[in-house]
Amino acid sequence: MSQTSDIEILVLYYSRSGATARMARHVARGIEEVKHCSARVRTVPPVSATCEAVAADIPADGPPYATLEDLRECQGLALGSPTRFGNMAAPLKYFLDQSSGLWLAGALAGKPAGVFTSTGTQHGGQETTLLSMIIPLLHHGMLITGIPYTEPALSETTSGGTPYGASHVAGTQGNNPLTDHERTLCHALGRRLARTALALVRGIKE
Repeated sequence: MSQTSDIEILVLYYSRSGATARMARHVARGIEEVKHCSARVRTVPPVSATCEAVAADIPADGPPYATLEDLRECQGLALGSPTRFGNMAAPLKYFLDQSSGLWLAGALAGKPAGVFTSTGTQHGGQETTLLSMIIPLLHHGMLITGIPYTEPALSETTSGGTPYGASHVAGTQGNNPLTDHERTLCHALGRRLARTALALVRGIKE
């Protein structure tokens, strides 16, 4: 990779009500605050219990659907999901379950990764959801960045925000705006991922 080309971080998420999608945009902004780094934003289609249901290849709006090549090509990964009973949403897990070929090839080993989530309520399983997303990334050999307490917003927040990754209390209708602290921590996660990837790929410390 040349010194003039960007380090690309994949921001991969599933969102139903739009809350996790809003977080993804702020994580991407944090990535792009770091010189030489850019964000590739991708989503995944919903899954259906009806086997005849087939999603269109291109979503009607928002970012394109992710492919395994997006995972292979990225220099880092930000993974986001709403909480489903303290776990990641099925569409995101379904996509990750198809990545065994990348695991066999060690394609993601040594790349940095971070996670983010939104929940309907304050104690709706944010931390367990983040941990559920971290587990397959560890199996892939990825380096989990998290958010350190050197970020003041992590100690000050009374809404979302964890050391495991960024989080957001979206409300039961999924329409709460991100608080200042939640937005700050999304940006912080993106910057930390980008700076880590930059250091790993080029040995550059910004």
